[in-house]
Amino acid sequence: MLAEIRTGQRFTGTHSEQFQMRREQAEAVKVTHAYFHSRWEEDMHAVPRFLWNAKMRFGKTFTTYQLARKLGAKRVLVVTFKPAVEDAWQTDLEGHVDFDGWQYLSRNSDLDPTEINPRKPVVYFGSFQDLLGRDKTGNIKPKNEWLHTVNWDLVVFDEYHFGAWRDTAKELFEGEEEAVAKKELKYVADLEDVNEDLAVLSEKEVEFLPITTKAYLYLSGTPFKALATGEFIEEQIFNWTYTDEQRAKENFAAKNPGKWNPYGALPQMRLLTYQMPDELLTVASAGEFDEFDLNEFFGATGTEKGAQFKHKSDVQKWLDIIRGQYMPKVVEGLKTGSPPPFPYSDVRLLPYLQHSFWFLPNVAACHAIANLLAEKHNIFWHEYEVVVAAGASAGIGLDALPPVREAIGSGFDTKTITLSCGKLTTGITVPQWSSILMLRNLKSPETYFQAAFRVQSPWSIKNPNGDKPNEEEILKPVCFVFDFAPTRALRQLSEYGIGLSPNESNPENAVRDLVSFLPVLAYDGANMTQIDAGGILDIAMAGTSATLLARKWESALLVNVDNDTLRRVLDSPEAMAAVERIEGWRSLGDNIIETIINKSEKVKELKNKAKEKELTDKQTKQLTEEEREYKSKRKLVQEKLIKFATRIPAFMYLTDFRENTLQDVITKLEPDLFLTVTGLTVKDFHLLVNLKVFNTEQMNQAVFAFRRYEDASLRYTGIESHEGLTHYGLYDTVVGRE
Repeated sequence: MLAEIRTGQRFTGTHSEQFQMRREQAEAVKVTHAYFHSRWEEDMHAVPRFLWNAKMRFGKTFTTYQLARKLGAKRVLVVTFKPAVEDAWQTDLEGHVDFDGWQYLSRNSDLDPTEINPRKPVVYFGSFQDLLGRDKTGNIKPKNEWLHTVNWDLVVFDEYHFGAWRDTAKELFEGEEEAVAKKELKYVADLEDVNEDLAVLSEKEVEFLPITTKAYLYLSGTPFKALATGEFIEEQIFNWTYTDEQRAKENFAAKNPGKWNPYGALPQMRLLTYQMPDELLTVASAGEFDEFDLNEFFGATGTEKGAQFKHKSDVQKWLDIIRGQYMPKVVEGLKTGSPPPFPYSDVRLLPYLQHSFWFLPNVAACHAIANLLAEKHNIFWHEYEVVVAAGASAGIGLDALPPVREAIGSGFDTKTITLSCGKLTTGITVPQWSSILMLRNLKSPETYFQAAFRVQSPWSIKNPNGDKPNEEEILKPVCFVFDFAPTRALRQLSEYGIGLSPNESNPENAVRDLVSFLPVLAYDGANMTQIDAGGILDIAMAGTSATLLARKWESALLVNVDNDTLRRVLDSPEAMAAVERIEGWRSLGDNIIETIINKSEKVKELKNKAKEKELTDKQTKQLTEEEREYKSKRKLVQEKLIKFATRIPAFMYLTDFRENTLQDVITKLEPDLFLTVTGLTVKDFHLLVNLKVFNTEQMNQAVFAFRRYEDASLRYTGIESHEGLTHYGLYDTVVGRE
C-alpha cells in the first residue's frame, strides 16, 4: 500500500518490495548485458553464453530477473537441477515492484502455458527431470512440446554443475538409507545421459534441450568443471565468491565508518582443525597415509533406539575431548599453561555452538550419537535438544526442516544439535546454525563447502529498537567449521581456493586470497596455530602421493574431444598428421574423427526426424546403434590423447632448470628427447595445444602440485631440493615460490 501511494501506481498481487540492486548485482547485469550485445553486433544470429560464478546469498534470482528486464526479455525459461529452489524464483518475481505484471508458470501452476497473455513477460520454471522426459528414441515427450514452439529470449540454467553436481549430490546422500537416497536424488537418473554428453563429451545445449533462444545464462556457486575446462573464457564470466563478499564487507566498513553495511550480516567463516590423540588415531586410520578415517571411527550399526557405535568407548572419549574433559588433555593443558580451544569448552567458541550441525557418515551413526548423547552420564549434553534429520522418519527434502525450526524457536533461549548425513545440506537456510562439525569423509571440495556454507547464513535483527530503520543488530559475526581430519580438510580448502581461480597463474595466491578471509587454525596435539597459504599447501600436498599426483595427468579435463575441437583438427592437414603419429592412434581405424562427427550428425538428424513422425523399428535400432558407436569412438580418442598427455610429466624428472617453464624445457633443452618419448615433434605438440586439444590451465595445476609435493617431501627429510630457488616452472608460466 505504501509503495502504491509513494509511486502513484497500482501493483498486482503482492508486489511491494522496492529494494535496489547491490553494487555487485548491478555489475553482473551490466557486464552480461554488454557481452550479449557485443556478440549480437558481431553476428545477429549468435546465441551467446555467460556464467555467473556466484556463491549463495548473491541474490541470483532477483539479479537474473533484472538482467531479463534490461534485455527487454518477454519469454524467460529457468531450468534447474534443484527443484527445491522454486520458492525463491517465484517469490522474487511476485514480490518486487519492478516485475509487476510479469507472469510466473511452472508444473505446479494452474495456468495453461499455451493460454497466457502474450503481451506480458512470462517466466517458466522447470526442473531438468520435468523437461527431460524422453521417449524411446531419446526425444522430449509430447507434454513439453509447447516449450519448443516458443522462441525464448533467455534460458537460465540454475545450479550449473552438471556432472559435478550429480557426483556431489550422490556423495551428500550416500549415507542415507537406499530408499530415501533414491527419493532425495530422484532427478539424478534423468541427468546421467546429459552429464555424459556435457561433462565428458562436451555436447552443446541444443543437443539435449532442443529449444530456440537468443542467449543462455548459467548460475553456479561451484562451477569447477566449467572453469577448469575453459568452457567459458574470461569475458564470459562474472565472479562473486566468498572472498569477494568478505572483501566488500571489509572495504565498505573502512570507507563508511558508522554507516549501515549491506554486507555486515554475512559472517566470516573460520576453519578449526584438530589432530586427534594417538590412541584414537589407531582405532580408525586408513589409506596410504594412515589418515584419520571419520567414517570408520563413527561407524555404527542398528536402527533408531537400537543404533550403536562400533567403537562406542572411543566415541565417548571424543565427546569428552571436544568439551575439554578428557583427562590426558586436561593434564597437558595444565603443563603448558594454556588449555587447547576445543569446541564445547572454550568460552570464545561456546556462543557459536548454541545451534550446531553435525555431519555424520550414515543414518545409523546419526541415531547412535543421539542415543549416546542421551545416556545418563552425559549430563553436559542433556542441555541440548538433539534433532535427528536422517532416515525415512525425518521426511524427504524440505520435510526434514520443520522439526529443526521448532526445536530452535527464536534461537535465543534454546540449545540444539542437528544430526544429518545428507538432509538439509542444500537449498535451505537456518540463520541460527553457527557451526558445523565435519564427522565424515568427503571427497570433493564442492560437497565439503556446499555443506559448510549452510552455517554462513546471516542472523541479524533489523531495526531492533523500532526507531531506526537502517539499524541492524548482527547476532552472528563469524561462523565455524570444526574438522577432525586435518590433512583431508586442508586439501579440500586448497582445492576449493584453486578451483575457484583457474586463471590464477600461481595457485598459492588463490589459496592466500581465500584464507585472508577464511582463517585456518590447526591444533597439532599441543598447540593451536594459524596456518598460512604455504603451510596449507605443504600439508595438503604432503598428505598425498606421487601416484595420486600422476593421476592428474590421466584426467579427462586435460583434453577436449567435442565436435568443434575435432573439426579444427580435421581441417588442419598438419594436425591430422600429428595425431596420427600418436602411439596407438592407427589402431582406432581410418577416418576416426570424420566417423565421430558424421555419426553424431546422423544421430541428430534421426532425432529431429522422430519429432515429426515416429521412427520405424529399423530406424530406432539404427539410432541406438549409431549413438552408441560414436560415443564409444569418441571415448577411445579421448583415451589415446590422455595416454599421450601422461608422457609429459617425464620431463619434470629430467631437468634441474626449475626457473624455466616446462614448455621451455621441452622446446629449448630437450626437444629431441620429446620426439623420442612421445613420437611427436615439439611443433606438432604446440599446434595441438593451439587448437585447444590440450588444456594448458590443467597442466599448470598438475605441475604445481608435483613441485609442491616433491619439495615438501624432501624438506621433511632435511633436504632442500634447490637451495635459493625463487620460482617454479609450470607448463607455460612461471610462478614465484613465495
